[in-house]
Amino acid sequence: MDISNMSNNMRFAVLIDAENIPHSCIQSVMKEIAIYGTPTVKRIYGDWTNPAVSGWKQDLLENAITPIQQYSYTSGKNSSDSAMIIDAMDILYTGNTDGFVLVSSDSDFTRLAIRLREAGQKVIGIGEKKTPNPFIVACDKFIYIEVIRDKVLPAAEKAKAKPAEKAKSKPEAAPKPKEPVKSIPEDIITLISDSVSDLAGEDEWVFMGELGNLLVKKQPDFDSRNFGFKNLSGMIKSIPRFEVDFRQTADPNIKHPYVRDTEA
Repeated sequence: MDISNMSNNMRFAVLIDAENIPHSCIQSVMKEIAIYGTPTVKRIYGDWTNPAVSGWKQDLLENAITPIQQYSYTSGKNSSDSAMIIDAMDILYTGNTDGFVLVSSDSDFTRLAIRLREAGQKVIGIGEKKTPNPFIVACDKFIYIEVIRDKVLPAAEKAKAKPAEKAKSKPEAAPKPKEPVKSIPEDIITLISDSVSDLAGEDEWVFMGELGNLLVKKQPDFDSRNFGFKNLSGMIKSIPRFEVDFRQTADPNIKHPYVRDTEA
């Protein structure tokens, strides 16, 4: 099953490494996971006697995540790794999950991701951009926290902002122009063109959904949001060499996007 075609009925075990993930991102992470399936197991690992992870408390309560205590027996070592790996294998053997979400920026979970995929589980990795490449490519799909992190002001700041807006007597200044979208690297354009070529039939057109699946298979951290686009169609439409055609389906409200490489 392709990662982008996952049913949201898929059951995921979500295992979080508290020592390698900022607690401020957890709501964004849980919202992202909901796109791919249902988190039936939610556990987070850390030494909860350590003040460095004390900021997690409220986030765990709000998201119903079970904290697993793992003492740091040796200074400078991440004690959570082994506990998380052992739990992952225990969960795997219950047969009650369709996949795992490993939330960490630590390459120590590379072998775990590989082992879970060998057992037929889908593996989604979520971590910061500092995550080493071996862990990224060991997952079916890897998502960067920096891309999905909430950018909404906290409720308290919103409440303060509202009275200030009402008190304004002068007309508001014209909104600042949006920042230009980041340019798409040449190697990514080559990745897309090669993938279109791999899938194209005699008419040269490729269904956008198939293209998206192949791009993630080739490069697990591929995500149009990494380049400032909400979806793959918008990203490809911005590249002059590609042509996008939206074709009507049997449902009058649904059109399917197709793409072809005009320079092929």
